[in-house]
Amino acid sequence: MVRLSGYPKWLLKKFNATVINDIWQLLFFTVVATMVCLVSEFRVSLGISPQMLTVLGTILGLVVSFRTSSAYDRYWEGRKLWSTIALSSRQLAQIIWIHVPSERKKPELPEGSKQLTPNELRIRAMLEKRTMINLVQAYSVSMKHFLRGETGIFYEDLYPLVAFLPRFVPGTTQQNPLDNNYGPYASPPPQADGGAPPPATAAENGKPGQTGPDVDQLPLWYQSLRHPPPPFKKRPITRAKTFEPEKVLPTINADVQLRPARNPPKTSIWNFLPFLIPFRWLAKKLSRRVRAAISSSGEERSISGKVRKPPKVESNVPVEITLFLSSYLSFLLKNGLLQAALATAYSNQLQSLQDCTMSLERVRNTPIPFAYQVHLRMSIWIYLILLPFEIYSSFKWITIPMTLFASFLIIGFLEIGQEIERPFDYQENDLDLDGFCLGIQRDMHEICAHIVNDPMDFVLSSLNQPLAPVDRTDALSVMRGSQYLQDGGVTSLRKTLLQNWQQVNEATRDREIV
Repeated sequence: MVRLSGYPKWLLKKFNATVINDIWQLLFFTVVATMVCLVSEFRVSLGISPQMLTVLGTILGLVVSFRTSSAYDRYWEGRKLWSTIALSSRQLAQIIWIHVPSERKKPELPEGSKQLTPNELRIRAMLEKRTMINLVQAYSVSMKHFLRGETGIFYEDLYPLVAFLPRFVPGTTQQNPLDNNYGPYASPPPQADGGAPPPATAAENGKPGQTGPDVDQLPLWYQSLRHPPPPFKKRPITRAKTFEPEKVLPTINADVQLRPARNPPKTSIWNFLPFLIPFRWLAKKLSRRVRAAISSSGEERSISGKVRKPPKVESNVPVEITLFLSSYLSFLLKNGLLQAALATAYSNQLQSLQDCTMSLERVRNTPIPFAYQVHLRMSIWIYLILLPFEIYSSFKWITIPMTLFASFLIIGFLEIGQEIERPFDYQENDLDLDGFCLGIQRDMHEICAHIVNDPMDFVLSSLNQPLAPVDRTDALSVMRGSQYLQDGGVTSLRKTLLQNWQQVNEATRDREIV
């Protein structure tokens, strides 16, 4: 029997993914068309010449098409950039895990210090490489939060991957003197009560007799904590109860409560009935409970019912992670652990990640010009208001459904462009950034599970038949004794390979039926 318990929720989710609930303007244009028909039928005809209908319709059609195409280009560019991030992450992880040697020379230690054994050196090298691959994984996760306007590193899927870095360890002495200006945290911790973190004390700064730095001297992301977002405890956690990918991450005891990996805005009645947004101020005065519920989600939509863009972010964690990866390349070159060609490949992939950072930031922070959007929307409204006057003489009462249908088409495409021009948020039509990050995470662990060994360990196997289809002898039997080991064996082997090509060429081509 088919279970229907989850269907209503699924249907509601899919309905919310459409733009039907956002094109509430259809009611207004339908009312206008109805009034035109009523007045024309019972009072005086309001019909006008439809000569401008074709001209204006063609122009608006082209402009709306350009608007939707521009929005889709932003959506598709974001998808291509995330594909580049996945590819560069794989390449970086492969270079680090396979080509950086695990066999290291014994470091020069002071006399009396405990000398490391070869096995300890090998284990330390593998831990070093695995840690750097974790940073590669952390880059994509930090980029996801950066694009969604979520500052800092204190998230369930990010903090376990970067908690050990000097910039992010609370209460430690930084090697960089400038880091002392950041107080105990180099990334803003989430505040459960919605307040800004206290200023750094003398003990936290490591300088007795001094207080924390002035607020004006702190980074912009730290100053922004004086006006923090709504408390994250009040924001819903929308994820399946049985799907918790964060449980496979390292378990780190953080000094602050970590935010969930996903922090979508709270869903309220305004998401499904946006045409009631102008009357929201009336609902706020009904009760304090309703006012509190609306205020936590009201910041997500403007007075017209449109979802607002997330604020620009000053804290750039992805760039900080690439700096550590670049420092690791410098360490490898300094100690002669990476060849020049591989170092070039490493640098190219790291440069690719930095290019993606800038390109994604450009897509996120550069909207379509406001003047263009306003003029286009005003032109469409004027066109749809005049539409029933122009078609009434030909369609009479059918003017009402015709106006409704035309409004649905034109405004629908306009709202689709408005929806997909911001592809990094939590809406149903946005890019699945969480899925991309989880895919990169699986790739990183698969690469680290690969054993770097001698190819002869698996080439000489009874399951390997490299000379098929002509000679189906396995490689192990070939090396134990065959015609190829005798004088002229190389010539015989080349003859077999030539016959292989002929047979494969004939077997894999479709022959025309005569």
